Amino acid sequence: MVSWIISRLVVLIFGTLYPAYYSYKAVKSKDIKEYVKWMMYWIIFALFTTAETFTDIFLCWFPFYYELKIAFVAWLLSPYTKGSSLLYRKFVHPTLSSKEKEIDDCLIQAKDRSYDALVHFGKRGLNVAATAAVMAASKVSQLLHLPFYLDQKKGQGQGALSERLRSFSMQDLSTIRGDSSSTVPASVTVRTSSKQSLPKPSRSASEGTGSSVCTCCSVCRLLRGL
Repeated sequence: MVSWIISRLVVLIFGTLYPAYYSYKAVKSKDIKEYVKWMMYWIIFALFTTAETFTDIFLCWFPFYYELKIAFVAWLLSPYTKGSSLLYRKFVHPTLSSKEKEIDDCLIQAKDRSYDALVHFGKRGLNVAATAAVMAASKVSQLLHLPFYLDQKKGQGQGALSERLRSFSMQDLSTIRGDSSSTVPASVTVRTSSKQSLPKPSRSASEGTGSSVCTCCSVCRLLRGL
């Protein structure tokens, strides 16, 4: 762990910041020799960084791996060894010179394909974004109209409930009236029937009783006179 931290600090300070500052001075002074020197270093350092990404994963278990990295960066920067210039002139420049045309063709094809892919995915992303925006707008409109819809449904429900209660009340009143007219007490019916069944005294009978009363009264008077 300590070796990894030290190696990262060495690569950051001496492998990146220090060359960056001297590259700035070379550009400012317009010294072609220094400019070429630091350009060769940055090419080698770019290749080193690319290789380091994979070697840190697969070769980190190797003994003295981080110490070798520190030594390699010092070898590249040392003005005595001139490691970056040596690697560039012996290996990198001849390889790139022989494969330059193929590399340029691959880069042009990759650029065209990447542009087409970018346009394709850009259109697709715009379609997805437009669809999402339309769906969001529809959901927002539904949420905005939801209270009015609920109030309307509530009003319709109350109206239907009141109409149903009114119909139920009218039916109940008509039923109650029908029941009250049909359910007359039996005593009342019996009395009315008995009153209707009683025969009225005939006029002749009343006259007969009156005459009998009068006859009796006259006899009583005669007896009282004797």
